[in-house]
Amino acid sequence: MAENAESAERFWGQFHGQNTGYLEQQFELYKEDPELVESSIRTIFDTHGAPSWLTSTENVKSVSNTSDFDVTNLTSAIRLVEAIRRYGHTDADIYPVGGYKGDRSKMLDLSTYNLTEQDLEKIPASWIWEKQAPGVETALDVVNQLRKYYTGTITFEYDHVNNDEERKWLFDLIEEGNARLDPNDDERKEILQRLADVEGFEKFLHKTFVGQKRFSIEGLESMVPMIDHIVQYANQDSIEHVMMGMAHRGRLSVLANVLGKPYDKIFSEFNYTKDKELMPSEGSRAINYGWTGDVKYHYGAEKAVEYGNKGQTRITLAHNPSHLEFVNPVVEGFTRAAQDDRSKKGYPKKDSNKAVAVLIHGDAAFIGEGVVAETLNLSGLPGYSTGGTLHIIANNLLGYTTDREDGRSTRYASDLAKGFEIPVIRVNADDPISCISAIKIAYEYRQKFNKDFLIDLVGYRRYGHNEMDEPRTTQPSLYQQIDDHPSVATLFGKAMEEKGILQEGGFEEVKSAVEKKLTDIYKGMTESEIGEPEAKLMPQVLTNGLDQFTTAIDLATLKSINEELLERPEGFKGFKKTERILQRRKDSLEEGNKADWGTGEALAFASILKDGTPIRLTGQDTERGTFAHRHIVLHDVETGEKYSPLHGLSDVHASFDVRNSPLSEAGVLGFEYGYSVQSPNTLVIWEAQFGDFANAGQVIFDQFISSARAKWGEKSNMVLLLPHGYEGQGPEHSSARLERFLQMAAENNWIVANVTSSAQLFHILRRQAAMRDRDEARPLVLMTPKSSLIRHPRMAATAEEFTDSGFLPLRDQPGFEVDRDKVTRLVVGSGKMMIDIEEAMDDSDETYDWLQIKRVEQIYPFPKKALEEEIKQLPNLKEIVWVQEEPKNMGAWNFVDDYLRELLNGDQKLKVISRPDRSAPAGGIPTVHKTAQNKIIKQALNQSEGGKSSEGN
Repeated sequence: MAENAESAERFWGQFHGQNTGYLEQQFELYKEDPELVESSIRTIFDTHGAPSWLTSTENVKSVSNTSDFDVTNLTSAIRLVEAIRRYGHTDADIYPVGGYKGDRSKMLDLSTYNLTEQDLEKIPASWIWEKQAPGVETALDVVNQLRKYYTGTITFEYDHVNNDEERKWLFDLIEEGNARLDPNDDERKEILQRLADVEGFEKFLHKTFVGQKRFSIEGLESMVPMIDHIVQYANQDSIEHVMMGMAHRGRLSVLANVLGKPYDKIFSEFNYTKDKELMPSEGSRAINYGWTGDVKYHYGAEKAVEYGNKGQTRITLAHNPSHLEFVNPVVEGFTRAAQDDRSKKGYPKKDSNKAVAVLIHGDAAFIGEGVVAETLNLSGLPGYSTGGTLHIIANNLLGYTTDREDGRSTRYASDLAKGFEIPVIRVNADDPISCISAIKIAYEYRQKFNKDFLIDLVGYRRYGHNEMDEPRTTQPSLYQQIDDHPSVATLFGKAMEEKGILQEGGFEEVKSAVEKKLTDIYKGMTESEIGEPEAKLMPQVLTNGLDQFTTAIDLATLKSINEELLERPEGFKGFKKTERILQRRKDSLEEGNKADWGTGEALAFASILKDGTPIRLTGQDTERGTFAHRHIVLHDVETGEKYSPLHGLSDVHASFDVRNSPLSEAGVLGFEYGYSVQSPNTLVIWEAQFGDFANAGQVIFDQFISSARAKWGEKSNMVLLLPHGYEGQGPEHSSARLERFLQMAAENNWIVANVTSSAQLFHILRRQAAMRDRDEARPLVLMTPKSSLIRHPRMAATAEEFTDSGFLPLRDQPGFEVDRDKVTRLVVGSGKMMIDIEEAMDDSDETYDWLQIKRVEQIYPFPKKALEEEIKQLPNLKEIVWVQEEPKNMGAWNFVDDYLRELLNGDQKLKVISRPDRSAPAGGIPTVHKTAQNKIIKQALNQSEGGKSSEGN
């Protein structure tokens, strides 16, 4: 925007001679199209408006063919100033070691613009810089001032941020000289004390527990006071939660110095003898974990802090496996769950000021792990946004033993963030003042704009990837520099002594006090003889049966719910075809009718909400449902307005949060897991578009959902809906890889089910909701039907099946009468295969009086006792046959084999009927698929056809 008339007149009054003619020519082009003018000239017209002599009442003529001022120097100076803003980071003092400044941009050199310092001294500062600072009078002063702002130990990248308000906020903060803090003497002493605590703790571990892994923070010690400041700012703003995620490096120091994990508790975990245990001193606070446990640098912790009278802020450091960045979406889920108010119907109401997420990344992992991009993509999505995450890259210049040129294709590890328009501050870890300054900027930006912010904390790694590793093998030159480089505490302490803030020798006194404190704690510990240590057992409550939960509902209530689900707001015009489909549900609970899968699911959700339990349901295309069965969110055909029938239910005091997710598995699945842990009273459901999509989230299944309770004591009750069933669609859209979930099934860690009716779905979902926030709680992995089965009439259920019973882990084959004395074969199977067998039997004239069929609806925990009771009632049974549509080496067979074998009596045989062992889950030729499916059915229903003996398997 042009300046006021007086300043513009003063500016244009500096031009004479041929420069005026040049500027007139350029202004004519500018009026036609600003893009036709070189950017630096365009900036002049944008700032100062039209040349004053073109608008003056007097005709100003060139007074000379020569001039003591060259306009090209002005435009070059403007270009140089812009280059400092854009490329200053390439010349910044951000590397304590490593010598990477050879990468500086030539755009910062005066020679690039044919400028000299004398040229810049002739240009007034106000011509190229709208800010004011003491002593800044010429363009040279401006250049030097901006170099100070952009090329020091803290530097900035924000040109990629497209929002003008955000960019201006950062611009003003930096160029008004307010980016770097100036702590008073007491504040500097506090920072030094924190650095000394961190360094002293790490050195004590190093000399006391020689050769033990600890993933030392040394080289990045400034991270601890940075986190301190985040917590202080959050508490001052009455933020209730700071949710943190980080990998190994520095984790023990953060646990000790930020989360307050007792030093003696940490020392006790360095159990360095096989038959003795270090015992914490009496009164040391215990921290409970799961029964199998984990290595010490995977654990998290919680702590409540309070500064002044702003109330408590709880810091949570999430447990994290060695899969580094996969904790990121989990922490985001924690944070969103802490922000959401789920106490009223409709969507939850989010308050971003209730919780803030802090993620600490490794430099190699941030750019290398795809889950980072998946998590960053969640940051602006309505169903996943947490109002801005504070990211810190703990940049130690290496990934294990891999140099940066082998580990990324980008200049900086942080460059991935630019695609999400996240501002980046790069800061030297040896300058703790710049580090806490960066945190203040990041926090204030988050609070103002509710967006992510990233700090690239550039330091080094004092030792190898772990303390048993020798880094000089692979980085000898770098580690020569590190060996000779003093610690940040030493540098900061000496600087304070030089400034008189500390007396000479004061830093040594601080260090000695820290060492004495740690030594005294360690000496106060005792060793206890432990002999042969034994593994802990899972809690007894997990061995309790799951039949204690009542899930049936009386018919009148169920009908009332069904009627409410068909109501619409006044004036709402839904899509006619969809409404016709939904209206068919109206009479589904009447005598003689049945409720299909979609109806059973909707009734389950509605009844759970009526019971006061919030629901969060997400997944790709979940609002409609991949197979168009759900339609839980309707669209007005005229206005596009959305409406969910579950938001219109009466007497509901719980939210229903349904969201279509981005095309992500690991990121979204981790988020939902985190949400379920933080909000155990919410029924959290994630649905895969097809079951095999879960493959892309395997780390979340392996490291969190299946094992977190055993490792860390972390409890989740989430539901996983995985469409599964063979339809000839090929290897990618057939199998949810049931075998993988069963392979991980142990210690009652979760429930794995494959149900075959809408009533069974209704009851198992209601049972899952009833277990919320109880010790019996655990995830549910549910194989769900796809297009060939989801509207199949044999999947529908009568009203009595909803009202008169509960979930049946072992279910009779519907409509099949059995003469138990004649039965010689018991066929047992699960899921779609049993529906196909049911159809084949109905189409056959065979009586099948030699046959009994049972459906295993819950595969884990396996209903062994119920099946055993059935077998006792079959006196002439000769064989048990497991039937499945999956290949023999997949599906449930290898899991159920041992259970079924234990049920054999006498000379009874155990056989399996399935597709043969395969490397791919399924074929892609429909005709071949149908032939193979029919062969399995024929073998199961033909008394003379066996199947394969399980002997030797």
